Amino acid sequence: MSSNNFKHVRQMNFSGLIIAATTFLVIGAFHPIVIKAEYYGGTRCWWAFLAAGIAFIAASLFTENDIISPVLGVVGCSCLWSILELFEQKKRVEKGWFPMNPKRRSCYKGTGSAPNEKNE
Repeated sequence: MSSNNFKHVRQMNFSGLIIAATTFLVIGAFHPIVIKAEYYGGTRCWWAFLAAGIAFIAASLFTENDIISPVLGVVGCSCLWSILELFEQKKRVEKGWFPMNPKRRSCYKGTGSAPNEKNE
């Protein structure tokens, strides 16, 4: 094969593929982040996701790089979406689909105000 046949490979634009792969990884990373945030902080940490989302979106508006700017936007939107998921995660915990933090048992519906575990 001649080098002419590979000329089109050097002219390919990989930015879309890079952004798509990064988006997939960011969304995948936010699932455990939301689970851990709800377990340790409950829904009261929603404001941290809001602040981070606004900061990442603002940073994306002022970034000139054609790959970094959309990635920052994706992270920002994922932070904002995580606010909704944080409250949905609380419902999933109440249904028993995820473990409940025994130190925060009173934060969930139908669990009483004191932990039901024995003190040792």
